[in-house]
Amino acid sequence: MRDRARIHAALGDPARLAIVDALTLGDASPGEIAHDLGMPTNLVAHHVKVLTDAGLVVRSRSEGDRRRTYLRLRPDALATLAPAPPGEMGRVVFVCTHNSARSQLAAALWADRTHTRAASAGTNPAGRVHPRAVAVANRHGLALDPTATSHVADVVRDDDLLIAVCDNAHEELTGPGRPRLHWSVPDPVRLDTDDAFEAAFADLAARVERVAPVITPAMSSEDR
Repeated sequence: MRDRARIHAALGDPARLAIVDALTLGDASPGEIAHDLGMPTNLVAHHVKVLTDAGLVVRSRSEGDRRRTYLRLRPDALATLAPAPPGEMGRVVFVCTHNSARSQLAAALWADRTHTRAASAGTNPAGRVHPRAVAVANRHGLALDPTATSHVADVVRDDDLLIAVCDNAHEELTGPGRPRLHWSVPDPVRLDTDDAFEAAFADLAARVERVAPVITPAMSSEDR
C-alpha cells in the first residue's frame, strides 16, 4: 500500500507524468527529455530523482558514449498501481433485480472477454430476458438465452464473487450473500429504447475491461 501511495504521489505532478508518458514509448537521456518536453535540465533532474526514488525509472549507462545515461521506465512498477486482487474465489455472478437485462449482459461480456465462467441471477427474476437485451447482445456478437433467468438462491455458491449491477439488488442483498462489488448501472428498461440498452452495454463493457484484470488472477483454476 505504501509503495502504491509513493508511486501515485510521484505521478501527481504534470511534468513527471509527461516524463513517464515519454518513457512509455522508449528510453531517453535526461537531455533528450529536456529537449522534447521543453523543460530546463535542472528541473528534469529533480523530477527524474523523484521518479527514480519511487521505483518508476531506472538509469543505465550508454554502451556507446559512456558519459551518457539513459532513463528506462519500469512497467512492473506501474502494474502495482492496480488494487490487490481479493482472495481466491470461484465464479463471478452478476446480480440485478429481474435478471432480464444488465446482469445477463454483464455475464455474457465477462465470459467473452475473460474466457472464464460467469453466471447471472436476480432477486426477483422475470420470466424471460428482455428482447432488447437479447438484441443488443446479438449486435455485439454475443448470445443470450431468452428463457434463462434465475433466482439468486438457486445460483449463488459460497465461493462466488457477487457483483450487483443495479442499485436495488445491491441494497436488497444485505445478508451473507451481500455482493462484494457494486456497479451502479442505470436500468435501460426504464427508457426501453435501443439507445438505452446500447448505453448500458457500453457501461458494462467498460467496467468489465477495467475490473477483469484484477479479478481473474484470484479465480480458482476450475472456474477459469
